[in-house]
Amino acid sequence: MRAMRAMRAMRGDRSGVRMGFMGSHTKGHGAGGSSGAAGESHGGTGHDKRYGGGVEKLRRAERLEMLELGRVVELCLEGGACRSVLDVGTGSGLFAEAFLRRGLAAVGCDVSEEMLEAARRLVPGAAFVSGAMERLPFEDGSFDLLFLGHVLHEAYDVDRALGEARRVARVRVAILEWPFREEEMGPPLAHRLRPERVVERARLAGFGAVERHELRQMELFVLGA
Repeated sequence: MRAMRAMRAMRGDRSGVRMGFMGSHTKGHGAGGSSGAAGESHGGTGHDKRYGGGVEKLRRAERLEMLELGRVVELCLEGGACRSVLDVGTGSGLFAEAFLRRGLAAVGCDVSEEMLEAARRLVPGAAFVSGAMERLPFEDGSFDLLFLGHVLHEAYDVDRALGEARRVARVRVAILEWPFREEEMGPPLAHRLRPERVVERARLAGFGAVERHELRQMELFVLGA
């Protein structure tokens, strides 16, 4: 299984690109800053769109409730035979941990070494690697599921990020995003993605079925790879 080989290789070499991986390419950003899911995700875009705080803030009870982790994971896995997941923009590894609890082999990638170190400490059962969503350091079809948690809106090239997601995922891609409305929490409206744009770009990227789920405070798109 490619995902398991990838995890074993990563655990054997924390210094950079792992055996069997494609070349790594990451965009720089401010260390320690956080963005995405209430400050959870790091997309690796070079854009200065950081809205959160430290690791402790990312895992506060009220934020976990807002994210509806259990519901999101359930919808991502519903009707699909997924045994492995790549959590892109993993941040502190919150969603990687949630998928791991459901029995999936979990790998997270992020551009922030600070966040990767925190994720490795908090989620020892998963593997974590440096990587940006516009150029993922993995071979084609390496994972059953690819999860983009509140990170696609930070892509410098949405089409390229979706193309990479489709390349690396065997079964499906799931995109969790902020709703397109003004809110105190999260990015400003100008940085959010209209749901119709997500659907349009996903279809142009070659995805078949596109499902949209409106959660209490989030939107989830599940794309058939």
